[in-house]
Amino acid sequence: MAAIADRVDPVRGWIAAALAVVLVVAGSAVTFPQRVYTEFLWQYFWGPIDADAHNAVCSVRVDGVVSRLGEANACQAAAAQGAVVAEPGYTIISEIGYALTLLFMLIGVLLLIKRLGVGTDRRLLYALLPFTLFGGALRVVEDANDAVPADATAAISYPTNTLIISPIIYVTVFLVTLVALLAALWLSRRDIVEEYYGALAAFGTLALVAVLGYLTYLATATEFVGFYPQMLVLTLGLAALIAGGVYLAIDRIEPAINAGTGFVGLAVLWAQAVDGVANVLASDWWDVIGLPFQYTAKHPANAIIVGFTETVFPPSFVEAVGDSWPFLVVKVALAVGILWLFDDRIIEESPRYSLLLLLAVIVVGLGPGTRDMLRATFGI
Repeated sequence: MAAIADRVDPVRGWIAAALAVVLVVAGSAVTFPQRVYTEFLWQYFWGPIDADAHNAVCSVRVDGVVSRLGEANACQAAAAQGAVVAEPGYTIISEIGYALTLLFMLIGVLLLIKRLGVGTDRRLLYALLPFTLFGGALRVVEDANDAVPADATAAISYPTNTLIISPIIYVTVFLVTLVALLAALWLSRRDIVEEYYGALAAFGTLALVAVLGYLTYLATATEFVGFYPQMLVLTLGLAALIAGGVYLAIDRIEPAINAGTGFVGLAVLWAQAVDGVANVLASDWWDVIGLPFQYTAKHPANAIIVGFTETVFPPSFVEAVGDSWPFLVVKVALAVGILWLFDDRIIEESPRYSLLLLLAVIVVGLGPGTRDMLRATFGI
């Protein structure tokens, strides 16, 4: 059996597993359309995307027909009548599904970078940071698309806009990043550039600048997009201070935690701090810093933390400080816990796997954090 396992190509095995999952899911949806497709796949996965893409309060599916509703009362009435209702955002079920999908896809990416012969140098992770920022900024383009007045035509219409809505946007950004990586490797292996890291980072920076340029254009040329640079400055500044302070504190109290990851650990802390600070500022301090309206997160984890804060702390304290600040504490604490796991031995034995996991941690923090920060920056 061991000899047979040694002859199995891991890439082919991964592809076969992916195809098997697709066939099982598709077959189940065809065999049990109501139970599997409508009440599971559509309600928890595609329905929320559909509602988000149409800027609706909810999407409703009855007898195979989908309609989009713009009022919460209408959504509640449809649910009371037995319709399957999906609202934009995430649920516990969808987040578990996406987490399992992410783990499977990470294995595929690991096999891919092994095949390409990259992924052992930390400079690759640094070169990919602009793409993470690009992904968050690209999601704001869809937010701006939703903000277009009803009497105007949106720049990106359905179904094209689903490509830049979570979670599909992760696939979109991955494909853009993969094309950029292949192009950078091609330039390097033909001695057009000395190393591919710089070219890759340049491609990501150009993509980020292009998206930010488009959002800036909307801010200057339209009335439905504003510009509040204080959100950008405060988020990046406070996140840098928090990440730097925690990193230095770790170095002083327990330097072994930083020994394995080095400055990658600082990037991890900063990514999570950006997400936490953006949430706190937009949810609790929006009026103090001069934002036009309050923002609320769509993830169930945020709601759980907010509910915990309001239950545990006195109303006077919550009124003065806000109820989202524990989210920042949790994000930073989790980042420290993750860094503690990646010691020298793990990184030396599995450099590709370690850097890929650390990159994933950065993505799930910096991607949503960038979106929240820029959405508030442009008043969308």
